[in-house]
Amino acid sequence: METRKKSKRLSKTWSDNSYINKLDDGCLMHIFSFLLPIPDRYNTALVCHRWMFLACHPRLWLRVDRTVKDLSQPGVFPTVEAAVSAARPGDTILIGAGGSHIASNIQIKKPLCLVGGGDVPDETTLICSRGSESALEFLSTCKLANLTVKAELGCCLLHRSGKLIIDCCFLQCESNPLDYLSYAIISTSNCPKVAPSLLKCCGDGVSVSQTRIEGGAKAVLTSGSLALQRVRVIYAQTSIFFWFDVEHQEQ
Repeated sequence: METRKKSKRLSKTWSDNSYINKLDDGCLMHIFSFLLPIPDRYNTALVCHRWMFLACHPRLWLRVDRTVKDLSQPGVFPTVEAAVSAARPGDTILIGAGGSHIASNIQIKKPLCLVGGGDVPDETTLICSRGSESALEFLSTCKLANLTVKAELGCCLLHRSGKLIIDCCFLQCESNPLDYLSYAIISTSNCPKVAPSLLKCCGDGVSVSQTRIEGGAKAVLTSGSLALQRVRVIYAQTSIFFWFDVEHQEQ
């Protein structure tokens, strides 16, 4: 018992005297803004009550909540499209888990990060209705993480330009007689060639990691100047996970 009390006193002393906790809230929040939303900023919120308040502050996250009734809440939106429209370049949008969110032909023209709020991708689903070209259309550098995107026809994700990163997602083209018209990812980028050393930071492309892809004619269709490269597949017990890049071929 005495050992436990001593441990708590030491922990409290360390917390009070640590240099980072002497920073004001604005400075700490600025530091947190550089962290990856998942898992770094999420883990930051588990440290203490103050860090939880700052890590979950509306300035760092925009939230999509289908059940929201009070539209005056800062940073909370009823639809993905409304959140994307209100977001500033560099913002992170946390999409609420549970149920499905409609996403049809949503154009993203600024750097954003869209993250599913569930423990696994299946808990946060974006539905692209029939008649739409895609669920999300990317014209800027963006990242998707921990999301399920379903398309009945057309494609789940349409990449026009910028660097698109897809991490730990599930892309599904639903079965129908016109499967040959469906693709998980379509890239139409015609980015001019750049030096190989600049491809990673400046070139257009798509990078996919630890992502399930089901249905459709192909996982990827390219109609521009990019090509599928470095494909890796892992067969799990119930799923197939893909890693690959879509970018300019090195000569």
